[in-house]
Amino acid sequence: MCRNIKTLFNFEPPATDEEIRDAALQFVRKLSGFNSPSKANRAAFDAAVAEIAGIAHRLIESLETTAPPKDRDEEAAKARARSAERFAPKQPASPSH
Repeated sequence: MCRNIKTLFNFEPPATDEEIRDAALQFVRKLSGFNSPSKANRAAFDAAVAEIAGIAHRLIESLETTAPPKDRDEEAAKARARSAERFAPKQPASPSH
């Protein structure tokens, strides 16, 4: 849905309140179509971010897994490698002889 929303469950160290709020903000931006709402919509926008952040926090806290926690640095390195591969300049095909 939104590439800026990252998985926050089962990491060591756990997701921070700021990370959860940032994901909620991205979600509300995506749903509303506003990067920054007008004054008329600011209260509704901020209330939605706060409510979704609270719900997301409760969700993350209530989930269970038997998988070991993922290492943030390792996962970030994997994401950078995928991005570098995805956006790497294409090599021209070598001519056949």
